[in-house]
Amino acid sequence: QVQLVDSGGGLVQPGGSLRLSCVASGNIWLVYDMAWYRQVLGNPRELVAQISRHGTIKYADTMKGRVTISRDFSNDTMWLQMNNLEPEDTAVYYCNADIWPNADTRREVWGQGTQVTVSS
Repeated sequence: QVQLVDSGGGLVQPGGSLRLSCVASGNIWLVYDMAWYRQVLGNPRELVAQISRHGTIKYADTMKGRVTISRDFSNDTMWLQMNNLEPEDTAVYYCNADIWPNADTRREVWGQGTQVTVSS
């Protein structure tokens, strides 16, 4: 079994910052791409940022310039630093990863989600 545990959400005022964390654990041979998504109730889940096994980073336009994705390849941990948050950023944020438990099996795994609420 493999799992992702994401954390770090909370209530923050507009203009504030939060740092989300995601840790992969279980029977892991390789973690390839990792990403953060967010979902507002009633809307589709959307990409926020992605970081590949090789360190290639992609940011979606919605939060570009206000977020920084990073990753520790040695212990399969990923972070999302979010700055200058706006009420429109209120959503559940999900960690996502492309995990290979062995050389023959690939699984797409999601974290349980962490709520981010931006409000005064």
